[in-house]
Amino acid sequence: MRIGSTVDLTTAPAALARSRQRAALMPDLLVEARRVVSTVIAGWHGRRRRGVGENFWQFRPFVEGEPVSRIDWRRSARDDHVYLRDREWEAAQTVWLWADPSPSMRFMSSAAQASKESRALVIVLALAEILSRSGERIGYPGVVDPISARNAAERIAGALLSRRPDDPFPPDDRLKRFTELVIVSDLLDPVDEVVARIDRLGRRGIRGHVVMISDPAEEMFPYAGRTKFRDPETGATLTAGRAETLREDYATLYRARREHIAEHCRRLGWSFIPHRTDHLASEVLVAVHGRLSGAPQAVAPRASGASA
Repeated sequence: MRIGSTVDLTTAPAALARSRQRAALMPDLLVEARRVVSTVIAGWHGRRRRGVGENFWQFRPFVEGEPVSRIDWRRSARDDHVYLRDREWEAAQTVWLWADPSPSMRFMSSAAQASKESRALVIVLALAEILSRSGERIGYPGVVDPISARNAAERIAGALLSRRPDDPFPPDDRLKRFTELVIVSDLLDPVDEVVARIDRLGRRGIRGHVVMISDPAEEMFPYAGRTKFRDPETGATLTAGRAETLREDYATLYRARREHIAEHCRRLGWSFIPHRTDHLASEVLVAVHGRLSGAPQAVAPRASGASA
């Protein structure tokens, strides 16, 4: 019985439409009765401090030498002190997004609702949609430089139509210290290469969030009988006479590989979130939201139903 196949490349506009549906689900998952995504993203990343801005920040005592024009005379009239009215300065965070474009990402089994490549695009475009609403600077390495615009997701989707990268990891020449990077990938390259790429980024002072995306067949290994496996990237094949005899060893190696990468991420201070394509895309959005917001790490919640 055929378990899975390689699907066609997902178009960015189609992924953008689905990502906006995922973004609309965020409030239901984070706040039980709320259905408006702005209730979740308001002030998500804005780092408040005194400076030039439009919003009131605080009253504080006047110090000699400061501009008299900033004195709040109404507040000062309430007692014997003179007060300045400080405004709030909001520093936009730069967040880079990356969906692994490798051929292996286009695998989709009969148990999944989307290919890994399609789900990865939905996740990063949904994040772009949500982050841009809260005023953050969003970029896609090698495709779109960081921008602060309400239509950032649409602009990234449009740019991916003409220049879809080939490398499984983002080019790091534009990534600067203290920026944040969200990588959505199946991480199926040789494990030493994966760890080395993560390590190089982490040691440059980049704060990373890795979403390891997998098809249910890759995790459960449902194959039995004579089965021919083909590497979608190299074309190499492997034929197993009784594939079911490999299941236990495969599961052990797969878990060990994932835990090794996860542990390396934790040592660097990066977050690591596993996600399967038969689960809700909105689940991983909530998990990534928590990491970007500085919440303690936890394994992303999983639902038993099919993905939405």
